[in-house]
Amino acid sequence: MAQFYYQDGQLCCEQVPLRELAEEYGTPLYVYSKTQILDNFKAIDGAFGEADHATCYALKANSNPSILRILSEAGAGADVVSGGELYLALKAEFPPQKITFAGVGKREDEIEYALKENIFSLSVESVQELQLVSLVATRLNLTARISIRVNPDIDAESHPYITTGLRQNKFGIESSKIEETFKAAQSLPSLTVAGIHVHIGSQIEKVDPFVAAAQFVSEWVGKLRANGIAITHIDFGGGIGVPYANVIRNEALPVDELPENHIPSPDQFITAVLPTLQQTGCAVWVEPGRSIVADAGVLLTRVLYTKENSNRRFVVVDGGMTELLRPSLYGAYHQIVPLTIDTFVHEKVDVVGPICESGDFLARDRTMPRAKQQDILAVLTTGAYGFVSASNYNARLRPAEILVNSERVRVIRPRQTLDQLLP
Repeated sequence: MAQFYYQDGQLCCEQVPLRELAEEYGTPLYVYSKTQILDNFKAIDGAFGEADHATCYALKANSNPSILRILSEAGAGADVVSGGELYLALKAEFPPQKITFAGVGKREDEIEYALKENIFSLSVESVQELQLVSLVATRLNLTARISIRVNPDIDAESHPYITTGLRQNKFGIESSKIEETFKAAQSLPSLTVAGIHVHIGSQIEKVDPFVAAAQFVSEWVGKLRANGIAITHIDFGGGIGVPYANVIRNEALPVDELPENHIPSPDQFITAVLPTLQQTGCAVWVEPGRSIVADAGVLLTRVLYTKENSNRRFVVVDGGMTELLRPSLYGAYHQIVPLTIDTFVHEKVDVVGPICESGDFLARDRTMPRAKQQDILAVLTTGAYGFVSASNYNARLRPAEILVNSERVRVIRPRQTLDQLLP
């Protein structure tokens, strides 16, 4: 999070003190760094060097239209998983020839939309989907370019909810059925089978699962070509992990009680698998999301109250699971820091939101600087899977989103208003 740092005891984003944004725009509030987004994209894309490749940003991580436009203008492609995301990608002017459409449950109207827009590829995940894509393409008198997602049964060693490459997961074609599925696809009308797709999970913190996936998919390219199936591109998915603990250091901050993050950098992940993938002679497409936007965003939230029950101390803030679902959904860890360093006193607390659910929390048993009423806290590394999962549960208003570029500030999504809760 190079663009988020303390200066004279004030947490800043690029050249802007975050307290100024919280006071002007209110809380809860998402704040993003344009410089960090671009630096992250360039680090991943640049790791390919002169290799034939495409870096397709995964919209599911953060689909704010202004962020999408930043990445499309930087030369990124787009990875979408719904008709809505395809619409946003096209509106942001991602070239259709650099858009891939993944997802295990595409509707017929979504398939038709993608084919009419002539996107690069539909990633197909079942025989029945193959048949439907063929049917729709034939009806439209078009040829559908497809890749087939395979399931290598490789453990990504991440949270079970975000692991996608094991045989018990719903995604892709299991190994024993890969050859017959590709042959079935080749026999169907109005289909061009051009690629093979693999994606083993999200927030992957070790290189080894990626290396195993690269070896798996490269071997299958050779087998398929031997059977007369001309594979020209490999879609290697995404899933590169990012640090969440101790991402900002200061002598006044406690060290988060988690093992040190030794996650390889995104370019290290790419360079570890690229030689194996390049040996196939295929173009290599990747779909990073989290690794581009996660550390480019923070969620600002104000302390409403502090209270104690028995031997437990609570910090009640105005942001909760309706703004950031990850901690409640699967116990995700985010470092939480004050916007202003004014104490060296630490205490163990639960940071909880205002939602009427016991599962509404941002942190549990967390040692952090003592917080008092009206303090503003920053929940770090929330640029990915933050606002996109926000909801109106408890008739809560969705927060505003702010983009910082050097000393310039822009509202890229206004705070929702009460009248917008009505149909």
